[in-house]
Amino acid sequence: MKKNLLLLFLLLTWSIISYSQTTCVRINQAGYLPQTPKVAVFLSTEPLTLKMFTVRDAKTNKVVFKGKPILRNAQSWGMKSAFRLPFTPLDKEGAYYIEANGVRSLNFVIGDDIYKGAADYVLNYMRQQRCGYNPYLDTLCHQHDGYIVDHPTRTGEHIDVRGGWHDAADYLQYVTTSANAVFQMLFAYTKNPHAFKDEHNALGQRGKNGIPDILDEARWGLDWLVRMNPDTSVMFNQIADDRDHANFRSPSQDKVDYGWGPGLGRPVYFVTGKVQGLGKYKNRTTGVASTAGKFASAFALGSKVFANIDPVFAKSIAKKSKEAYAYGEAYPGVCQTACTVSPYFYEEGNYVDDMELAAAAISQLTGDKSYLDKADSWGKQEPITPWMETGTARHYEWYPFVNLGHYLIASSADHNTQKRYIEYMRQGLDDILKRAGDDPFMNGVPFLWCSNNFVFGALTQARLYNEATGDPRFLEMEAALRDWIFGCNPWGTSMICGYPSGADTPLLPHSAYTNEWGDPTWGGLVDGPVYQSIFKSLRGVMLKNPDVYLPFQNGIAVYHDAIHDYSSNEPTMDGTASTTFYLSSLEKRNATPTLGSYIKDDQGAIIRMDIRQKKIYLVFTADSAFEGIDYVRKTLKANGIPGNFFLTGNCIRLHGATVKQLIKDGYYVGPHSDKHLLYVSWENKKNTLVTPDSLDADIRNNLLELTKLGASIKDVNWFIPPYEHYNKDIVARSNAAGLKVVMLSPKTYTNADYTTPSMKNYRSSDQIINLLYDTEKSDVNGLNGAILLIHPGTHGERTDKLYLRLDEIIKNLKQKGYSFGSFKGDSAK
Repeated sequence: MKKNLLLLFLLLTWSIISYSQTTCVRINQAGYLPQTPKVAVFLSTEPLTLKMFTVRDAKTNKVVFKGKPILRNAQSWGMKSAFRLPFTPLDKEGAYYIEANGVRSLNFVIGDDIYKGAADYVLNYMRQQRCGYNPYLDTLCHQHDGYIVDHPTRTGEHIDVRGGWHDAADYLQYVTTSANAVFQMLFAYTKNPHAFKDEHNALGQRGKNGIPDILDEARWGLDWLVRMNPDTSVMFNQIADDRDHANFRSPSQDKVDYGWGPGLGRPVYFVTGKVQGLGKYKNRTTGVASTAGKFASAFALGSKVFANIDPVFAKSIAKKSKEAYAYGEAYPGVCQTACTVSPYFYEEGNYVDDMELAAAAISQLTGDKSYLDKADSWGKQEPITPWMETGTARHYEWYPFVNLGHYLIASSADHNTQKRYIEYMRQGLDDILKRAGDDPFMNGVPFLWCSNNFVFGALTQARLYNEATGDPRFLEMEAALRDWIFGCNPWGTSMICGYPSGADTPLLPHSAYTNEWGDPTWGGLVDGPVYQSIFKSLRGVMLKNPDVYLPFQNGIAVYHDAIHDYSSNEPTMDGTASTTFYLSSLEKRNATPTLGSYIKDDQGAIIRMDIRQKKIYLVFTADSAFEGIDYVRKTLKANGIPGNFFLTGNCIRLHGATVKQLIKDGYYVGPHSDKHLLYVSWENKKNTLVTPDSLDADIRNNLLELTKLGASIKDVNWFIPPYEHYNKDIVARSNAAGLKVVMLSPKTYTNADYTTPSMKNYRSSDQIINLLYDTEKSDVNGLNGAILLIHPGTHGERTDKLYLRLDEIIKNLKQKGYSFGSFKGDSAK
């Protein structure tokens, strides 16, 4: 733990250097889709006049696009200059960067597949939030839940309500957010089923079970909702209350005492339809319909999705959906969450949207038009989601943040009704667009608590509106809000922990997982920026480390990557679930086939070329040790085969004449890091040791050394990271530099030639060669497409040099029918 926290501190320190600049170009660090609006944002604390900007190829530095900046209001973000930099006409896939007024952006990619796997990635956080059994920790938690409270006759009775998800950094559980999360994930699957893989079982553990992971996650939530709604008129709305807010702790070590002993059971709040609160503070509940409607909609869509997977279960929750809806009709009003020791709770102020969605979902499940008519009657009462219209809300007042009932009605109703609901959706989006005004980021979302949830509400509505109408009027705003989430914001950071790889993402989210184990909450959507006024009114916020974004905290809203900033840096379960539809829709719109028959490892590096061809790729990596290069060159030439050399800037500077001859002889010569930096921690592969800009610079300098010796950059498409040690971040940043990461094939063993007799893992050349030939015999594909890595220079302590056996290896493999391939040219495409 201490080691991980030290690493985080070092990364933050390096980031301070990176972000001390007060002029910057902000981009979407995930990249840009070819056929959508593409805009970056220029910010400066200096009053500047910007007449032109350029987009350059990341490898060649050649200008590929010149654009005219659009002046925008800088004052709202505490700056003196702000411009939008549109480059939409540039739609060629590749790696680029933007240059404006001498300031360079990070490298980025334009490509169809940039969001591939994004919707599956956020499910990591959903699994981490599981209660009852937690697959992330592989442990049980909250096994004594719970004890009924606020019931006229059953108060104090034990009821089994284990399961579900913890709401955020705390361990409270709410039907309000959980039912919405279930519906959002089910909706995402119904719209974009192809985007979700099966890599986990029902418990969230690694291993396939024949069901897409998103449905395993939704089922986990549905099972819990069934427990929370055991009978027609018996509903429970939450487990635990604000007494939970004690300290950071492992969920399995939650010892908060609610009256039944430390960790021996938590209160389960009965839905009374009346004002609730066991202590001094009360909520403002007026009915049950908001909760009943959420139960009903989740059960209805769940029944439809699971009809063929588990018919018995699907039939049972179909019945429950109608019962829950009827209960909501009987007792209209909002059912708010309960508080005890503080006046803070989810202040839901509307319920007609929940009843509208429930009726529309039941109509789609049953085909019963009367439910569609009911949905229409509810929908007319709230044409526009209030926060979209007013730009303000109390905490979770207008929840959910997007009304999917409007879309369901528009998808099912007659033409006139459809037209009306499409118009409702348009009006909500138009209100957001008007509020954005001349904001440089085109963001009209209010920076209230959970502002990122509002962003995804707007994104979801924008995407559904465009799909339903083809109307392009909100496409630029949609792209801007998408870009905002992935780094085109004042702070230059993505708002999803760990995504995209290689980007600036939250390292210190407000979570026990980070506090106890030093791990970010992978896949979690953090709350996002809040108004200055909100942040300054908070209690208990401590920014213990230097603020890496300090130059950009003078605007209308602030964001801190700080573990104790629970207002802007706390991931939320429901917010994360709400990303699944939008992210999966991006994959649907732009899905492309995978690269040929290449095989990639779990970090994204290509570890085997086309296995259909009986071809082997010999690669040689070198830093300072290069004593065997003459022998290697002679051997390759004598055998008439290509070789592929990946060399550091250090090597090139030391052995310029030899490297120049390799290039002249036609061998592939590519980068291996300029300074042979250690990019990734040896102890924890998830920990990247270099910032995005320093990595970009290291690769760029390596390429520069190659060009000095005559290498043609257009032929340099492949990269092997230093020490052959990397992670997803390194692969992503390499892609953004225009390079594909290639790596030695597993079980080829030739890279063990670096070992020396004093090492425990020492292998002699005889051992290495025998292991290689054993793999050739045992692998079903032999060595087809294999990448064999040999070092042309090793430590002087090793006298048994494998490169001296190169001729023997080549001849043996030739006899087995193998040819040898080159990475030279545009084979990376």
